[in-house]
Amino acid sequence: MKKLFLIFVLLVLSSVLFAQKAGNKITFSSVDLNGNTVTDKLFTENKITMVNIWGTFCPPCIREMPDLGKLSIDNKAKAVEIVGIPIDIIDGNGNLLTQENRDARLIIKKTGADYVHIVPTIDMLYGFLRNVQAVPTTIFVDSSGKQIGEVYLGARSRRDWQKIIDDLLTAQK
Repeated sequence: MKKLFLIFVLLVLSSVLFAQKAGNKITFSSVDLNGNTVTDKLFTENKITMVNIWGTFCPPCIREMPDLGKLSIDNKAKAVEIVGIPIDIIDGNGNLLTQENRDARLIIKKTGADYVHIVPTIDMLYGFLRNVQAVPTTIFVDSSGKQIGEVYLGARSRRDWQKIIDDLLTAQK
């Protein structure tokens, strides 16, 4: 019930606030699921960063994670990084939810999606995540930290994501 309430709150907040637009700079400071500090500086290390927002309760999110894990490996040489944000692992006050955190770790291990997964913060929820109305939601960010392309709702196949990545890389040249 607590999880459903959090999802409802996130949906209400996202519908009330303005949407993130391509070209807006994304800034954040948080930790990954291993407790390591992660900031928006990670964008500068890559041509493109694919940010996949997912939920532990979301079958389509979990089904696409093995493909995302493979894409992460396949695209390293192209300076493309994939990061995940499990949106339901904090409560409305920004506190980490123990069971959901455990669930996220288990899902990551089972699916082979061993790229960086960032713990969302309240600032992120009111910032660049404010327009997330469903999961999975995926955005792409360039090396200057600006969102590029469109917001992608729903899961996609490995082939479909690779085409989107290749098209965005071509557009970056």
